[in-house]
Amino acid sequence: MNKVLLAPAAILLCGVSPFSLAAEPLPIVPLVVTATRTAQTAEQSLAAVTVIDRAEIERKQAASLPELLRSVPGVSLANNGGPGKSTSLFLRGTESDHLLVLIDGIKVGSATSGSAAFQDLPVELIERIEIVRGPRSSLYGSEAIGGVIQIFTRKGTGAGLKPFFSVGSGSHDSHSGSTGLSGRAGSSWFNLGVSASDTDGINVKQRSASGHEDDRDGYRNLSASLRAGHRFANGLELDGSFLQADAHNDFDSTTGEDAYSDGKQKVAGLRARFEPLEPWQVTLQAGRSEDKSDAFEDGAFYSRFDTRRDSLSWQNDVTLAAGHTLVLGVDHQHDEVNGTKSYAEDSRDNDGYFAQYLGGAGRHDWQLALRRDDNQQFGDHETGSVAYGFALSDELRAYASYGTAFKAPTFNELYYPGYGNPALQAEKSKSVELGLNGQHGWGHWSANVYRTQVDDLISSIRVNGKSLAQGVDEARIRGLELQLGSELLGWQWNAGYSLMDAENRSQRSSRSGIPYYGKDLNRRPAQTVNLDIDRAFGRFSVGSTLYAQDSAYDDLENQDELSGYASLDLRGEYRLDDEWRLQARVSNLLDADYQTAAGYNQPGQAVYFTVRYQAL
Repeated sequence: MNKVLLAPAAILLCGVSPFSLAAEPLPIVPLVVTATRTAQTAEQSLAAVTVIDRAEIERKQAASLPELLRSVPGVSLANNGGPGKSTSLFLRGTESDHLLVLIDGIKVGSATSGSAAFQDLPVELIERIEIVRGPRSSLYGSEAIGGVIQIFTRKGTGAGLKPFFSVGSGSHDSHSGSTGLSGRAGSSWFNLGVSASDTDGINVKQRSASGHEDDRDGYRNLSASLRAGHRFANGLELDGSFLQADAHNDFDSTTGEDAYSDGKQKVAGLRARFEPLEPWQVTLQAGRSEDKSDAFEDGAFYSRFDTRRDSLSWQNDVTLAAGHTLVLGVDHQHDEVNGTKSYAEDSRDNDGYFAQYLGGAGRHDWQLALRRDDNQQFGDHETGSVAYGFALSDELRAYASYGTAFKAPTFNELYYPGYGNPALQAEKSKSVELGLNGQHGWGHWSANVYRTQVDDLISSIRVNGKSLAQGVDEARIRGLELQLGSELLGWQWNAGYSLMDAENRSQRSSRSGIPYYGKDLNRRPAQTVNLDIDRAFGRFSVGSTLYAQDSAYDDLENQDELSGYASLDLRGEYRLDDEWRLQARVSNLLDADYQTAAGYNQPGQAVYFTVRYQAL
């Protein structure tokens, strides 16, 4: 897609006159906790925050978590062939492992690859997602260069027992289902859920001289979650969560036939919250996350990766006065790697100490944060952030922020045989951002501009057909994000536009002699546009999602170009009553032919049907 065409489209989307829009205000965004590690509304946060709740997940009829996240400003994806295939998420142009991912407050992700398996996390068992764009290392430590995504599993609401149920079927011989039960009695609550999906998929790679099989590469997933809690009479709150996702993924291999992998994502956490004194709240949290994968070829076992992450956290929120909070805390993390590959080092510890001050007076708000991490392999790293907000009026608010962040190299980047580089240093970044947003009777809008510089950036290069980890030295990322949402003639709509310049600033050259300086960072489209439109007609509702992005390069040398594309989804829903719904969706209606990773096909036009039940 031509890069020149997307900008005018965004101007049209974001340039609608407010005088033609409905006068009813939009719903208030609920409390979010990820941006500050304390409860605030999205409007109070001095950061770019997006919240996706259960209602939006079901309205969009999203079949996967990556599909749902694609519409978030600043997000771009690289997927290796459709449902269940390896998916990398780039936030504001930073690397896919520059993103911190939490599930119910527990840090998840592979200690070898450094990223979370978004494609395996069950969207039917998710209650809410909070996406914070911009550095958050001053609160969370390593990896939060591009931002933080926190996923909350389903949690029961209301008194009594309330079952839920869904079953679906569609193209590519796809089938899905979920069921669960939530309950609440007095001060106790729980939610138990199970979901499953199965698809024959598409032919991810066409047969070629490299020997890829000419077949469809299927995927299936079986997941379960449990979340429960109790509040005692003395104010002590105890809650726990558990999520496990088992996945089977067929893929094409150049070394054998009938290749597939069996993966397991597991995360468990316990949390206690109490107030020793009235202005002092203590939160203790412990968790473990696991990422396992066994690969098979020619009917025989091939390799295993098994990583485990244990974490402990002690956080103290002290209310100094109305509108003034001091946050002090300590984090401990232990990573461990096992499997068939031999690593020179297979475990490490990290201790973090953080402090934050949240304050406000009149129209002014501010946030100051400082953190020190003591990493067993890379020594001490200090990160900090400062943000200031000012309410220009009751409807208009501006803020400015500056933050530093870092990421320790993964075990693969350091020690994987034939790929790792033990000489790599921790990646470090500096970011500045300006934001302006408005909440009006006719709708809401926001504009954010940012600049990030990453030093000692780590990327993969190709040498004699093999990948090697190498430091790029420096990258500069500049961007603009625009959002606008309202109601027009009964239609609820939200539009988003992202413009980004992610440039390699390294003075090095590739092994083939091509200079890196001035080249685009790979798999970062310069422009993306997203438009959601929905309307209800009594018990019947319809909607559509348009997503478009322009071209990007698949490699650091900018030799292999990925074409831009536009994808249109249509959806409809009929409410039999307040509890039962029938849903239908057509994805990629125009049958766009595109790739987000070179050589990996994406699904064409497909149709899906779903039946849902939720007890009230």
